Amino acid sequence: MRLNELRDNPGATRDRKRVGRGPGSGKGKTAGRGMNGQKSRSGVSIKGFEGGQMPIHRRLPKRGFNNIFAKHFCEVNVGAVQTAVDAGRLDASKPVTISALRDAGLVRRFKDGVRLLGKGEITTKLSFEVTGASKGAIAAVEKAGGTVKLVEMAQKVSKKDAAGQKTDD
Repeated sequence: MRLNELRDNPGATRDRKRVGRGPGSGKGKTAGRGMNGQKSRSGVSIKGFEGGQMPIHRRLPKRGFNNIFAKHFCEVNVGAVQTAVDAGRLDASKPVTISALRDAGLVRRFKDGVRLLGKGEITTKLSFEVTGASKGAIAAVEKAGGTVKLVEMAQKVSKKDAAGQKTDD
């Protein structure tokens, strides 16, 4: 098979509905928009508008709290790590670091670090260097003879800091 021979499965795609193309099309004249009014015209954006009444999303009180200082971790289960070791994507002789997990395809982006979770089984003796770990994950790794070392994620470096410019004003 070559690139020029690639095709979608039959019935996977449909042609778009061409509206306003005459009475024979079934969607001619008003093109399914009804008669007159604001919504029959182009450029309309009235998603939360309720005819001048205070919209429901503004009538209801705000609830909850959004912590702007919360840490967002990438989660990796010990079972997924064991699968990567069995497949040869992770070297069991070297410590399992955050960059090693990314190279193995277990983590896409670092966010604020990687947290190890205890779902699945681990049988290989591994030494982990991750930002966080659950009690179950630490117990599973130590049961297999490995260790878990918690390391801080390096602070995100701004472009000015990387260029060596002074950022204090």
